[in-house]
Amino acid sequence: MKEYMLEAISLAKKGIGKVNPNPLVGAIVVKDGKIVGRGYHKEYGGPHAEVFAIQEAGALAEGATIYVTLEPCSHYGKTPPCAELLVKSKIKKCVIGIKDPNPLVAGRGIRNLEDNGIEVEVGLLEEEIKKMNRVFLHYITKKTPFFYLKTAITLDGKIALANGESKWISNEFARNYVQNLRNEFMGIMLGINTVNKDNPSLDARIENGIDPYRIVIDPFLEIKKDSKFLEKSKLDEKSIIITSTSEKDKIKEFEEYKVKFICLEDRDFKIANIKEELYKLGIDSVLVEGGRKLISIMFKENAIDQGTIFIAPKITGDKNAISLVEGRSIEKLEDSILLKNPKYEIFGDNIALHFGGE
Repeated sequence: MKEYMLEAISLAKKGIGKVNPNPLVGAIVVKDGKIVGRGYHKEYGGPHAEVFAIQEAGALAEGATIYVTLEPCSHYGKTPPCAELLVKSKIKKCVIGIKDPNPLVAGRGIRNLEDNGIEVEVGLLEEEIKKMNRVFLHYITKKTPFFYLKTAITLDGKIALANGESKWISNEFARNYVQNLRNEFMGIMLGINTVNKDNPSLDARIENGIDPYRIVIDPFLEIKKDSKFLEKSKLDEKSIIITSTSEKDKIKEFEEYKVKFICLEDRDFKIANIKEELYKLGIDSVLVEGGRKLISIMFKENAIDQGTIFIAPKITGDKNAISLVEGRSIEKLEDSILLKNPKYEIFGDNIALHFGGE
């Protein structure tokens, strides 16, 4: 049984970056020990995994077992209920990885199946599926975007030299990993100093990658008019500037750009307020890439859900170089920031420290 659910998980991952804010879902139909139907959720608003799997199975779906990573939906949304589809297809048994925490489903799909005589089993490879869908589960249950920190430091804890130079602390293997993160998460966020100094493209440079929403924290609306951020905003509507209400007059200067402005009352922005506004826009996850001030606030407010810090075998030896976190003064080591659930991975000569999560 596990091999079928593993196949469903593998299929589900093909939807990474394409289905947000929906979950990653895969489905396998098995008849007489053979896979007769496969499917996964391919894009937001498109047919669900069960639809593709049942279509491929055709008449063989009758009396078969379907393995699906997430509880089949029971409501009419952008697509008809999958639970009803399974009933009509005369599926005999449904093996479900995890229940759907969405209040619109939340066990109703299971009850629908059972009420129609379909045997249901729940919990196969539950932990693996929860890990795969950590963004969706966080977004649905906590009603706030999932924030993931990515940064690179030297052995003495620096993210850039005193003059702002930071290319490149991490190696090519680490940077390729980051491109996959940019495809996985729905938005990417930086502070205005980093944007003005580095002029980043903020895109996902992988094959068939989906560019994230570009989010800049700019309290005084200081972004340079020749930035790649603003140039890209002419091509799509995925550029967001978070600024203060006192800069509303300046916003008129940006009418030629397709920029969404979020205006907050206080220039000393609270991350909780930013998360609330991004949630209203349907953004389920954000990759935070710096700089120091933004990262420091994130740690201060305990606003990082998970993250990866790449550690390079380099030492600046410069007390004026820019540290990962600033603004703290402690007298006891026990008052240090402690990263939860640390795990380590090797990327060439870099060490990745993954942290956070359950």
